[in-house]
Amino acid sequence: MPDLFDVIELIVDLPEHGLRAGMQGTVVHCHSESVCEVEFVNEDGETIALLPLHWDQFIVIWRARTREWIPLSERMAKLIARLPEDMALEVLDFARFLHAKRLQRTTSPS
Repeated sequence: MPDLFDVIELIVDLPEHGLRAGMQGTVVHCHSESVCEVEFVNEDGETIALLPLHWDQFIVIWRARTREWIPLSERMAKLIARLPEDMALEVLDFARFLHAKRLQRTTSPS
């Protein structure tokens, strides 16, 4: 559950608002148990969008209450949990590939 001033990252494109997946915004109001008002700003600090978002449109990446970034593994788990099973298995296969590649690099002679 997001809190006031948490930083979020979009996981969907919102072309009607000029926003794309990966853009970050700040929770400025919680409307209900599933909708938050989020502000997106440009490099100059000017608001480019202020809109209500449903929790399935973003993930929290920084907690204002604790002043800590959400660990990458938690962010990834939240994204993967929202994928269909077949796509989640593809992510798992890719992670296994990367793990094996890393192990190969550390055990192969230079």
